[in-house]
Amino acid sequence: MLKKLAVIVIALIILATSGYIYINHSVDAYLSQPLTVQQEQIVTIPSGANINRAFSLLNEKGWIKPNFAEKFVRRLHPELVQIKAGTYQLLPNMSLNQAIELFRSGKEHQFAITFVEGSRFSEWREQLTKMPYLTHTIEDKSEQQIAQQLGIEQNKVEGLFLAETYHFTAGESDIDILRRAHQKLMSALDEAWQHRQDGLPLKTPYDALILASIIEKETAIESERERIASVFVNRLNKHMRLQTDPTVIYGMGDAYDGNIRRPDLRKPTPYNTYVIFGLPPTPIAMVGKDSLTAAVTPEQSDYLYFVASGNGGHVFSKTLSEHNRAVRAYLNYLRKHK
Repeated sequence: MLKKLAVIVIALIILATSGYIYINHSVDAYLSQPLTVQQEQIVTIPSGANINRAFSLLNEKGWIKPNFAEKFVRRLHPELVQIKAGTYQLLPNMSLNQAIELFRSGKEHQFAITFVEGSRFSEWREQLTKMPYLTHTIEDKSEQQIAQQLGIEQNKVEGLFLAETYHFTAGESDIDILRRAHQKLMSALDEAWQHRQDGLPLKTPYDALILASIIEKETAIESERERIASVFVNRLNKHMRLQTDPTVIYGMGDAYDGNIRRPDLRKPTPYNTYVIFGLPPTPIAMVGKDSLTAAVTPEQSDYLYFVASGNGGHVFSKTLSEHNRAVRAYLNYLRKHK
């Protein structure tokens, strides 16, 4: 009888051990399976979700194959249970186990939004509104209200954000991005102002920012920025009007249809530098660091004029007669290339 009982006990032990080995192997195989994603995918683990909810989410997306072994993961791998809410990026060839490790790490995916140099605040608002995974809070706010929320003294925020790429995690707000962009602008402006040349016709850092925004709109060629800056600085020093088209366009607002006509050049607006002397009252665009640097460290030159060359750059002139010849050459170029 005892011998028979011993045989039964041994058989049960063998059966239990075999079952454990089989289940353990099945769980390992389940966790090792590759996710069936062909490209980067975004998944959000909601607050309060546990490991089983994560499995369900991946099952619902069709990114893993369901298996009975799923229910044993918690017992065999308790270290995998604690996952963190967030929005994560899953990559092709990533295994389920790697996905779970990502959820455990809390390393959320960093989204990116890029603001181009020379763009306007109205364009920034549109970009922010269309950006997914961002919390939108400024859609119904006026520019003045946004300025107040950010602690900006000016009612207009044009030019007061640094144009570059900003990263954020899901749920971050548009005002958070603007706050960072403003802080970076002020830091870059302060640094540029501290290294400005002597004798510039700029009284404040804000003046430098206004000039930088005009430079930003006049050229996208890095090698030309300091020379363009020198033209404007020279004109300011000689009390000449800046006569720059981007300021006219900005002053026209929604009336601008892609063309500037003679009446537009004569129509007074606070921004029309064909009419006013000195700088316009505010920046006319967002700037990058290079234009800020150019505004406060212009090239030493005698140039007072410039006009497009037709090949992407500009022709610079020291006298009006030289400039008029360059203008005629440009007009001839346009006629030939209609």
